[in-house]
Amino acid sequence: MSAGEASLTASAAYDPSWFRRRALRTAAAVAGLVAIFVIAAIICDFNIVYAIGSIPAAFSWLFVNFAPTAASLEQLPTILTETVSTALDSVAATVIAAIPGIALGVLGSRTVGVESAAVRGLIRGVASVVRNIPMIAWALLLLLSFKQNEFTGFLALFLTTVGQLLRFFLDTFDEISTGPIEALRSCGASYWQVVFQAGIPLASASLMSWMLYMVETNIRSATLIGLLTGTGIGFSFQIYYNSMRYDAAGLVVVVTVILVILIELISNHARRSMI
Repeated sequence: MSAGEASLTASAAYDPSWFRRRALRTAAAVAGLVAIFVIAAIICDFNIVYAIGSIPAAFSWLFVNFAPTAASLEQLPTILTETVSTALDSVAATVIAAIPGIALGVLGSRTVGVESAAVRGLIRGVASVVRNIPMIAWALLLLLSFKQNEFTGFLALFLTTVGQLLRFFLDTFDEISTGPIEALRSCGASYWQVVFQAGIPLASASLMSWMLYMVETNIRSATLIGLLTGTGIGFSFQIYYNSMRYDAAGLVVVVTVILVILIELISNHARRSMI
């Protein structure tokens, strides 16, 4: 910072009018947000007093009706079976999607990718398009062709995971150290020797970390996908909910939460062991 800038900053710090202007701008911004909220509430006929007052009653009803009971525990074997099936679908979709993700990530990266800028741009464009299509949209589109079955849910998870992992893998390969890569190239190593001896080994820990992250994400998403495809733990929840077996539906939620926490603990342990 120059001497002139320092003196200007010091004078601003002791200028009462500067603080008044800042307070007025803040007050104007808050007033604008409040006005927008009031207008939106009037248009939507939203009563904030009624909404806030309903929160205690809503949570009370939720905990009373969705609490698992002895009768709901009879459904536990079925719920566990569907939960394991959902988890396996998520793992399979992630592992299989990682194969084209790594291959395209290598080709499209700026460090170990192909020399053609057009090819790299095409790969990055495909990654951006695929990852920005919501998983629900994929499921709805695939339902038209494959109907309600487990394969439809798997494809929706697979396509979304390919787009996400490809974006993550491209960034990972872009950020690896270029020293070993340049050393191999200066020794006359071929393109694939550089990829398999430097590119992938340097990025392996980050690649595995992103895969574990996607397994966690896909287990959560697969529950929602099951509502559309009629499979997995999501479909079990829908059946119990529609039949007003709220205690069994609550047990599904509890089992799903426990599964996600266990997967997260395993993933965190695996990430720490790779660092």
